[in-house]
Amino acid sequence: HQAHAYHMVDPSPWPLTGAVAALLMTSGLAIWFHFHSTTLMTVGTALLLLTMYQWWPDIIREGTFQGHHTPPVQKGLRYGMILFITSEVFFFLGFFWAFYHSSLAPTPELGGCWPPT
Repeated sequence: HQAHAYHMVDPSPWPLTGAVAALLMTSGLAIWFHFHSTTLMTVGTALLLLTMYQWWPDIIREGTFQGHHTPPVQKGLRYGMILFITSEVFFFLGFFWAFYHSSLAPTPELGGCWPPT
């Protein structure tokens, strides 16, 4: 058993396969837009689904059966999710703030009108 309350994850291939799947999906989306071929996007989607199908049981096994998700780890996961959601809220707040600022008070660089022409 571990000597501390924190979970040090073992090396896993799933982050790499997830990244490759995301690359294939976005590249496939561009190819679909330009050349009307969905092959690469389909391969990327299939790889992403396969990655999720194989990665999530690993997480469940680590947390449930191996006992790696101790209370401090659960607290960290909870705080991480809260911080992620908060960052997304602030991202969209900033995005819409910039949009409304530009539309309600257009600068001389925009010609003083919105939308810029």
